[in-house]
Amino acid sequence: MTYHIRPHAHRRNMMRRVATQDNIYTLRVDIREEDDVFVLTTAVPGLSAEDLNIQFLDNVVRIEGEYATSDGEHLLRELPDGKFIRTLRLPSEVDADNVEAKIKSGILSLSMPKVESARPKKIKVLAK
Repeated sequence: MTYHIRPHAHRRNMMRRVATQDNIYTLRVDIREEDDVFVLTTAVPGLSAEDLNIQFLDNVVRIEGEYATSDGEHLLRELPDGKFIRTLRLPSEVDADNVEAKIKSGILSLSMPKVESARPKKIKVLAK
């Protein structure tokens, strides 16, 4: 059986739907909170560490970068292109000096430790 891909105007611009007015895409992320760290993961296919700019200020993380744009006509266009940016306010402050960023197989992982004052404290209960 043979499948044929035909260009359709509504499919060509499918990724544009998630773009903002200035064609800057919103990067989709997953964030989980553990006892003493926030862990952010996001897919950045085809990008390397040098292509990303990650900044911290107080409890705000900002990730930005740019996918290479390709010229020419496509039969089907679903891969992202152009600039992307994501700014997130975390529920508590992050120790920006100890943040670790890793990229492997197109997945960016940020390990953001909480400041000492934001970590949960375990209180011992004394029995009398």
